[in-house]
Amino acid sequence: MNRLQVKWLSLLIVSSSVFLAVIDIFIVNVALPSIRKGVNGTESDMQLIIALYLLGYASFLITGGRLGDHYGRKKVFITAMLLFTVSSLLCGLAQTAFQLNTARFVQGVSAAFMIPQGISYIHILFPEHKERIKALGIYGSIAGSASVIGQFLGGLLPDIHWVVEGWRLLFLINLPLGLAAALLAARYLHDTPPQQSGRFDISGVMLLTTALFALVFPLIRGRELGWPLWSILSLAGSILLLFLFAYDQRRKLAKQTPPLINIRLFSYRDFNIGLCAVLFYFMVQDSYFLINAIFMQTGLGFSSSETGILFVFQGVGYVVASLVSIPLVKRYGKRVLQGGVVMMMLSLVMHVLFFRSDALPRPVLLATLFFYGTGCGSVLPSLLTMALKSIPVHFAGAASGTFSTFQQTSVALGIGVVGGIFFSILGSQTSVTAYLGAYQTATAVNILFLLLVSFFLFILPEEKEARTGS
Repeated sequence: MNRLQVKWLSLLIVSSSVFLAVIDIFIVNVALPSIRKGVNGTESDMQLIIALYLLGYASFLITGGRLGDHYGRKKVFITAMLLFTVSSLLCGLAQTAFQLNTARFVQGVSAAFMIPQGISYIHILFPEHKERIKALGIYGSIAGSASVIGQFLGGLLPDIHWVVEGWRLLFLINLPLGLAAALLAARYLHDTPPQQSGRFDISGVMLLTTALFALVFPLIRGRELGWPLWSILSLAGSILLLFLFAYDQRRKLAKQTPPLINIRLFSYRDFNIGLCAVLFYFMVQDSYFLINAIFMQTGLGFSSSETGILFVFQGVGYVVASLVSIPLVKRYGKRVLQGGVVMMMLSLVMHVLFFRSDALPRPVLLATLFFYGTGCGSVLPSLLTMALKSIPVHFAGAASGTFSTFQQTSVALGIGVVGGIFFSILGSQTSVTAYLGAYQTATAVNILFLLLVSFFLFILPEEKEARTGS
């Protein structure tokens, strides 16, 4: 195999990390009712299946990138891939919700170690600008296809009764993929020399992780337990821990000790506004799948496989719009994103008006889901660009890591808030009317969040290039 072939094969190997990481977010969304039955879990257990994976991912994403610099990216990539594979096996073998959620958190941590190595390898393998753009496009396409495939498999596999329960296959299919990726990486990836300069901000990681857990966990578990005192104290403590984290990062920066997050980033107004838009957008992102999957299957009686197929239309709309929107953003700027947010809000209004029974005409249902996906695809691919557009080049890496951490935390927060509202209104009721009322209220909250996204995009200054159409 010549050098050119090895280079493109290496791209596919490192892209396996984002494929597995993304597919394991989307594959559980549709299958939550089946998983809940399989492990005899509660409503909050199902929220934690998503939230703990994302919290593990968010907490260690920046550290994962620095581990690759410190120990060599090949070694970290292979180790993280094997850890992801083992944690997937543990998910598939779990007998209780506690075992499953513990393994899901480890899955998220291992994904946080894999992803930064893949992105770094693309910049190393493709130093020439045009080739790198092509490689990043392939990488992004693989991530987008993983979201669609995940939704399809998440609906299909739970209905397959094989040697093991179908929902366990959602995690066990990672075993051959993860092992193959690790073996190919060991054979074909070239290692990068370790950079021993600097040190890890271990205390910063611990502070941030504890603060995020203290914020999200009581939002999810506290409601189910009747908001005991510990949950209130935990929420209050999370605010204090976040302030302590900010102080700790500022103090380390002043002492010229490498911090986990460079606090100077928050001196850029555009970055702060962009993060506010990110916060509310991603609070909608996965909470949408959570409440729709449960409402469709448990409320309206759709099968798991039928729900998965329906969500594929949402995924196809996303992929199509993401390909079309990127060149449009270069010409029209943030107006493309604002239009996408409006499409999402209109689609959610259609959800509330039309999603009332399983007798809903399929063309209407499919068109509504596709329309929502089109709105998502018009916003998400360029949201990072909008948030980072005023950040100096030497801050770009730190800003990107901070953005990703904020993004995953926002998704987990949305699962806790919107999912909590849905389950609070539903209570112990099981009628279609009760599910419909809970669904409509939770969806109305998501519409409100999207209105806030629209507001922050409105006050975000437009780029000069976009204004001139260049």
